Amino acid sequence: MTGRRRTRNTFLPILTRPVRATALAAGALVGCASLIAGCGVVPGVTGGAGDDPIKIMTWAPMNTNATNKPGMPALAQAYARWINSQGGINGRKLSVLVCNDQNDTVTAAKCAQRAADEGVVAVVGSYSQHGDAFFPTLESADIPYLGGYGITNAELESPLSFPVNGGQPSLLAGLGKELAGACGPVALVRPDSIAGDELHTMIDSGLKAGAHPAAADQLADEDATEYSTQSERALEHTTTDPAKKGCVVPALGDHTGTFMDSFRRARVNYPAVRTATVLGSVDQTVINASGGQSGPYEGSYITSWYPVASDKRWDPMKQVIKKEAFGDNRIDPADAGVQTTWIAYSVLKAVLESLGDGEVTGTAIRKALDGGLKVNTGGLTPTLNWEYENGLAKIGLTRLVNTDVTLQVVRKGRLVAAHPGFTDVRRTLANAEVG
Repeated sequence: MTGRRRTRNTFLPILTRPVRATALAAGALVGCASLIAGCGVVPGVTGGAGDDPIKIMTWAPMNTNATNKPGMPALAQAYARWINSQGGINGRKLSVLVCNDQNDTVTAAKCAQRAADEGVVAVVGSYSQHGDAFFPTLESADIPYLGGYGITNAELESPLSFPVNGGQPSLLAGLGKELAGACGPVALVRPDSIAGDELHTMIDSGLKAGAHPAAADQLADEDATEYSTQSERALEHTTTDPAKKGCVVPALGDHTGTFMDSFRRARVNYPAVRTATVLGSVDQTVINASGGQSGPYEGSYITSWYPVASDKRWDPMKQVIKKEAFGDNRIDPADAGVQTTWIAYSVLKAVLESLGDGEVTGTAIRKALDGGLKVNTGGLTPTLNWEYENGLAKIGLTRLVNTDVTLQVVRKGRLVAAHPGFTDVRRTLANAEVG
């Protein structure tokens, strides 16, 4: 969850925002030009007809001072090696190009333009907070954005976007719904940015569904080196009810760990409270690094889009990582970005197989996805289908088709399922007071 207030994107759509034009021009397709521009490539050429490799792009921020997701492009390249080692898809190999968007609006737009210049047929399994910067280029070139991380409003409304999860809105709505019955006063600590401005709307929708008062909305710099002031404010708010423990919810992306360092020091001067957050801000690696069972996350609720990392449904992904990326420490199987990329490429494989020997273009992929193709992801998500009626047009989330989340909890230092199966938060989201 990143982004300075000068950025234009938000996590949630604004109801009055015009729907993006659906008249999309077929033409130039996307790619990344060179390693000098922060981009790498699994060798190959453009997609299309014949026996040429099918060219795909995956982008993410890497080596920045805010949230980084290097495991997503690394997993994409490992997936391509795995597919290619088996003869490709319909006899054609995948060529995966990589671009570093650097958590920067201008660079994100350049990644999209390079993609268009290179002739990519889809951008798959990517992370960027700058949807408003890159979607116009993808839309004009008719290049689908398949399986974005779900960090911007544009991913949940652009006609070229095909998200595989419910984005931040679903995570926060699901978390609020759970905390409503478990917590006293709730404080949300989130980025002081446009990207974070409406996070409280979604967690409040879940709290409201459980007849709980709204969370205190507490702003923080996303790239601060310490959060003592924010920790004390959150603790002051959540310890006002002596009858029931309050809950502090940090949602600061990669800087959630920095917040928790300050929070652990500050909490010794206050009554006990619980913590909760969303996957992406915390994973098993962060829990281990913070002390495991003796750390600040013990007992915390964490919502995710997917089953816990130890679930056997992730075994195929882990086998590919072991075979094609053994020793690559950029790829953490428990990372929500890596998991999203795996699911996105699984969907891509199903789409390409459905095209058979036909021409593979961005337009063909988009038409297959819009045309009612149903994709089974092996139980990692519900069956995915992007027909218009499956979205949440009522609140502007026209491309949000998967509203399932899982609830996890930290027990004895391990992230485990709090409840079996998925929880559908569609009704909670539909009642969110966005605007």
